[in-house]
Amino acid sequence: MEFITGVAKKDTLEISEILAGDYEGKTIKVNGAVHTIRDMGDVAFVVLRKREGLLQCVYEEGVTKFDLKTLKEAATVEVEGVLAKEDRAPNGVELRLNTIRILSEPTEQMPLQISKWKLKTSLEAKLNYRPVSLRNVRERAKFRIQEGIVRGFRDFLYEQGFTEIHTPKLGAKSAEGGANLFKLEYFHRPAILQQSPQFYKQMMVGVFDRVFETAPVFRAEKHNTKRHLNEYTSLDFEMGYIDGFEDIMAMETGFLQYTMALLQKEYSRELKILGVTLPNTDKIPCVRFDVAKKQVAEKYNREIRNPYDLEPEEEALIGQYYKEECDADFVFVTHYPSKKRPFYAMDDPEDKTYTLSFDLLYHGLEITTGGQRIHSYPELLTKMEERGMTEEGMEQYLSAFKHGMPPHGGLGIGMERLTMQLLGEENVRETTLFPRDMSRLEP
Repeated sequence: MEFITGVAKKDTLEISEILAGDYEGKTIKVNGAVHTIRDMGDVAFVVLRKREGLLQCVYEEGVTKFDLKTLKEAATVEVEGVLAKEDRAPNGVELRLNTIRILSEPTEQMPLQISKWKLKTSLEAKLNYRPVSLRNVRERAKFRIQEGIVRGFRDFLYEQGFTEIHTPKLGAKSAEGGANLFKLEYFHRPAILQQSPQFYKQMMVGVFDRVFETAPVFRAEKHNTKRHLNEYTSLDFEMGYIDGFEDIMAMETGFLQYTMALLQKEYSRELKILGVTLPNTDKIPCVRFDVAKKQVAEKYNREIRNPYDLEPEEEALIGQYYKEECDADFVFVTHYPSKKRPFYAMDDPEDKTYTLSFDLLYHGLEITTGGQRIHSYPELLTKMEERGMTEEGMEQYLSAFKHGMPPHGGLGIGMERLTMQLLGEENVRETTLFPRDMSRLEP
């Protein structure tokens, strides 16, 4: 009888193991995909793509026991050779090949030249051939950075005493309301895809005090802009026993500081590949919604057309204003009008026209919406009645408030938007693995 006792130790090495060990002049085994082949005649450079980057291998006629003519780009191989220092090679080492063993071979020619430093093709082509285009070193690096953002979110909130939860994406009622819902039939009953985990987050504050989730959300908005998706990943948290919505902004600032330090430490290679300069998160200015509107209207001679919301141009100008005035990459815009916030947003007791809520703008683009929630059951009912809402479909949500809820608040961060702004991309689809918009359901 055989037993599995844990992770199997392989005789092939990863790049980090090679760099950390004493392997110079020694024969080692490595596997990977053939990223490119540069045939120089008697000598050829076979560059392997591995999860940690590229490894240069040297094929020598009469030394390497293999017919180079049979090797194709995109084949996966296991190679054996002697490790040598080579400053001009990726990571400063190269493998002088003795043998090559083919593990698998492509059946078609590559549709894109992924070995190029930058893919010189359209976004549409990159998305149509997404499983291939992501093999490009720079394209792949974007999503390593995105991993770091999510890792920072999780690790920081764990340190702050948050519990990770996983909420349903099928529901009977939406937390946000409105018409931008994907509706479907659920065993002969109407249902929707959730626009956010808001109801569940709030209910779970009554259980764990502090909760967070990273999960998809769905918006059936008929737009086709560079900043919108119909499915995106939201980084959400909700925390109880707050003194005010400022606690939520402070927690997000802490997350950003933690994450930028993590990226600098653990993802420096990807930052260098993409030429990214991390933003300053030491302190983030806060400005009231109405004040911000007046500031950009006066400085940039712009008429205020919509008193209840920020237009994209206004967001960009607010970002520009605070970059010019205090060299800030981020700015919190607070006290949004109650008219434009969901029913559960707590109104400002000093002026109920406004709410104790905020958006975080990053280089002039909204990446976060959050604020303090109503925790009093009678106040919640009053707000619903004022808006002509019924309790149908929200009974379970409301029952949490009947049985007592602490003062609480939270936020949702658009993961793809945050990545887009961090990397300086112009289209959110560039930082989405497999985008879903009005025209794209594949791949």
